[in-house]
Amino acid sequence: MVIVDTTVWVDYFRGTKNSQTDWLDRELDRRRIGLTDLILCEILQGLPAERQARLALTALGRFEIYSMGGTELAVAAARNFRFLRACGRVVRKTVDCLIASFCFGQGFELLHSDRDYEPFVEFLGLKTAG
Repeated sequence: MVIVDTTVWVDYFRGTKNSQTDWLDRELDRRRIGLTDLILCEILQGLPAERQARLALTALGRFEIYSMGGTELAVAAARNFRFLRACGRVVRKTVDCLIASFCFGQGFELLHSDRDYEPFVEFLGLKTAG
């Protein structure tokens, strides 16, 4: 399973060409693609009108959408944040810490274009796609 981060979906929907959107376009029908409820929320928040949000929700509904909440993930994300901070790397956004911890805990790959995930790759072994 490859979880696709908000950063990639936004670029993909805007038609931005980069290595991540090229990978997504190439692998959409070859790989299991998913997203999380928080990624879905971020995408929908960024859209200016309800009509666009409905269209995006329909388009994204073809993929697996995982619920991330819960005490176990909150504790793991906080633990990972403290560990990375002790390594001298501070993750700027709590949502990114939750998404990375979810993917790491589930053994999922993450397709992203956000530097906040790099400490998870470097220090915790988060697998990335692309």
